[in-house]
Amino acid sequence: MASERMADGRDGDRPEVRPGDRQEPLPRPLDSIDRDILQILHTDGRASIRAVAERVHVSRANAYARINRLIDDGVIRGFGARINHERAGQGASAYITLKIVQNTWRTVREHLRTLPGASHIALVSGDFDVLLLVHTPDNRALRELVLTRLQSIPEVLSTRTLLVFEEDDLEPEK
Repeated sequence: MASERMADGRDGDRPEVRPGDRQEPLPRPLDSIDRDILQILHTDGRASIRAVAERVHVSRANAYARINRLIDDGVIRGFGARINHERAGQGASAYITLKIVQNTWRTVREHLRTLPGASHIALVSGDFDVLLLVHTPDNRALRELVLTRLQSIPEVLSTRTLLVFEEDDLEPEK
């Protein structure tokens, strides 16, 4: 059966895919063992396959296969260290809100990914469009980042900087 042609030339039964759009597999349902594995790795990303297998009562081969599937499916995005930014020389932190030109999210996101100290970027709804978390060595570096780097991005209409006085990591302690 032939698909319908839309006025803009797209096939009617297939979603439009634009350059830069990520093609991710459809989410696969997680069973209780998968959820237990995720909880263990969330608490201790350095847990061995053997320890994970023992805790969820499956073979090492099964645990290994499940973890690889969770990685391949994009459920597990990576493993990393939890960093005390102040102790690591990044003593100034701020959330920065940005208003951007409509339909420029992908372009702005690529600019923000290159910023030194950027640790989280989110497209949000509300009074602003983007929420950015940054960690810099000091307020001078933060000022440079906001006034020079961010405000020079043509698609950024305005920014508002919210200094972080104290933060508490809600991730499980290990």
